[in-house]
Amino acid sequence: MASLDAARSSEPLSLRLRRGLGNGRVTAVLILLPPALILFTLFVILPLSESGYYAFFNWNGYGSPTDYVGVENFERIVGHSIFQTAVGNTLKIVLISLFIQMPLALVLALLIYRKTPTNAVFRLIFFVPYILAEVAAGLIWSFVFDGNYGVSASIAAAIGSEPYFLLADRDWAFVAVMTVIVWKYFGFHMMIYIAALQGVPEDLIEAARIEGASRTQIVRYVQVPQIKPALIVSAFFAIIGALQVFDIIIPLTNGGPSNQTHTIVTYLYTFGLTRLNIGFGSAVGVILFIAAVTVAVFYQRFFMKRGAVA
Repeated sequence: MASLDAARSSEPLSLRLRRGLGNGRVTAVLILLPPALILFTLFVILPLSESGYYAFFNWNGYGSPTDYVGVENFERIVGHSIFQTAVGNTLKIVLISLFIQMPLALVLALLIYRKTPTNAVFRLIFFVPYILAEVAAGLIWSFVFDGNYGVSASIAAAIGSEPYFLLADRDWAFVAVMTVIVWKYFGFHMMIYIAALQGVPEDLIEAARIEGASRTQIVRYVQVPQIKPALIVSAFFAIIGALQVFDIIIPLTNGGPSNQTHTIVTYLYTFGLTRLNIGFGSAVGVILFIAAVTVAVFYQRFFMKRGAVA
């Protein structure tokens, strides 16, 4: 195979092009690539370039940016205590996603991955929160946590306790937010694991059972190693998703109380867009983009490649 590849690489370019035209690959590339490049340029490259440009101006979004401030926006962001809180909250969501959400999804997947009518019902029940729109989920849970009229108010009244406003508590509001995030997204990871577990050969499991392996040992030494690529991809989705959390927090707390539940994206929205400080918001967007790309590149390099090799 190596010698064949070497021989083809030494062929003239014209011969390789003719071969590509003959099997339709070059034609498919010429037809499909230009529209994709145009769309990617219009909706990704140009907005990112403009954001990088606006980040160096004090601009409210009207007219052309003229008040050049250099890196002042970035200095203000780094020194802003609320941004530091937002970064800390985003890291908390990453950790919660990796060490609570994913293990919970894996446990449930191991319990209901087999194809039975009962398991199909449970899979649907657990997956429904992910189907629900983020804004709708946030509104539903804001009602649940409402101390006057929500479910928590009914529970407090039933046990004879005073109404408690969880989303107004500086210490517990973000715990409530993270609870909703785990509830909302664990079903997505569960379905990834179920699909992977259904692809594990039953012969391996049966062989381990004949050798006397317990259920725990089968999970640890047979099933989990077999679905390692799915775990790696799931963790990547969890990390990138944590960097983008926005729609759930806005209807739940809108970043409050006292700006204690902001993530990087809600910080960008609140202190950039809603206050017409587009230059400042663009600088936050640049920081978020660099963070996301850095995570993606390093994760691809150090985890996905190793998982593929393994």
